[in-house]
Amino acid sequence: MNNEHNQLPPNDYLALDATAMAAAVHSGQITPGALLMAAQARCDEVNPRINAVNMRHDAHAATVLAARHTAGSERLGALAGVPMLLKDLNTYLAGTVTTNGSRLLAQSPPSLYDSTLVQRYEAAGMLIFGKTSSPEFGLTTTTESALWGKTCNPWNLAHSAGGSSGGAAAAVAAGIVPVAHATDGGGSIRIPASYCGVFGLKPTRYRTPHGPNTFEGWFGASCGHVVSRSVRDSALLLDISHGHEPGSPYWLTPQAVSFSEAVQRPPGSLRIGLVEQAMTGVELAPDIRSVLYTTVEVLLDLGHRVEPLSLAIDPRQVYGAHGAVGAAALLAAVRDREAALDRPLRDDELQPVSHCLVRNATSATAENLYRARRDFERVGSRMERVFDDYDILLSPVTSCVTPLLSRASLDQRYEGYIQGILGSIGYSVLANVSGQPAMSVPLGSSREGLPIGMMFTAPMCREDLLFQLAGQLEQARPWAGRRAPL
Repeated sequence: MNNEHNQLPPNDYLALDATAMAAAVHSGQITPGALLMAAQARCDEVNPRINAVNMRHDAHAATVLAARHTAGSERLGALAGVPMLLKDLNTYLAGTVTTNGSRLLAQSPPSLYDSTLVQRYEAAGMLIFGKTSSPEFGLTTTTESALWGKTCNPWNLAHSAGGSSGGAAAAVAAGIVPVAHATDGGGSIRIPASYCGVFGLKPTRYRTPHGPNTFEGWFGASCGHVVSRSVRDSALLLDISHGHEPGSPYWLTPQAVSFSEAVQRPPGSLRIGLVEQAMTGVELAPDIRSVLYTTVEVLLDLGHRVEPLSLAIDPRQVYGAHGAVGAAALLAAVRDREAALDRPLRDDELQPVSHCLVRNATSATAENLYRARRDFERVGSRMERVFDDYDILLSPVTSCVTPLLSRASLDQRYEGYIQGILGSIGYSVLANVSGQPAMSVPLGSSREGLPIGMMFTAPMCREDLLFQLAGQLEQARPWAGRRAPL
């Protein structure tokens, strides 16, 4: 590795995960400026083809880097010098605009504050230089919006990168950054991670901060974390970002062992429940079924026990509660923007499906929302009882292989949108409603070479167990060498 003239050869940059980048900065092998320049150069090279990064904040990164250099702190922090991208959805960087992928917010004023997660990323030494695309208000499983256009899958540009963190997953898969901020309200970390061949973990409800202005998203269904190329990066990012934030009424018991340590520890012999049936009733694609069965064989070879499991959970309760809460949150966001603009919403400011959801939410009652919140608790309680008999659950992430672009777009009739997302949401939404942590691990691919992830779900607050298993699987079935053909 060479930092002469503050430059890093592209192949050297692509070979490093975030943990290795920070170690090289700590040792003086690489400068933070060299890493930032390499990330920006990679973005310049590949982003025109995939449209993953929708806003660049190079001036912000340069200002932060200069201030750290002056203070002599540029090599400090667990993630010193690591380039970072934020998801353009309900996450705020002071002095920049967050659009939530919507024309309604495109002309919003710059934020006056940093989100708590952003504060923690920068306190750990990360250099934030842009934002990644999201569909409008994160409402679908593909990252396409009228405001920012379509984000393409780096493995095949005709296919979706997933959603709503498709910009983040595509950026990591394309090598722009080794790890990127993401959020998950119904599978929005795990679905893009599966489609793009990267690792993605949704934490336990309230594990990571959502503030400082509001302390939960969608009654806790939405959680912030990252997508990454390596398991250890995800663990390190959770180590530096989790924990109670001032003013929040929500917190979890601190971990006895760091998540980074958990990656290095063998999980022992686990009792794993195998869930094959999607809650939407969509038939599993043959390629996904093949990867699922291969994963079972790998787990058995590693000494785990795997048993078929049928979940006694009512899909109507899960999707009804989730839909009611998401639509109510959208309505509140629209009303807030109308108040700020001092005028009603215009037809051209939301996409057709978003308009439909707003109308539906307007006609809902307070009783609907109360029952939805109660169903969150009931589903969570039932799922915790499942873990009396199993350590972890295994399922596919989605029923379908990565679909073509436009299939799940918000620019269509509501009925077409529902048909477009059914193949993506049959497994992931449950963990958002119940609150358990779940991860997508890139363990296979389709006959056409499109990535396929497998989902593992653990009891509340057992991200450590997921990281233990993920670390074991990463050694048994390594994926770091598989690169998107850009």
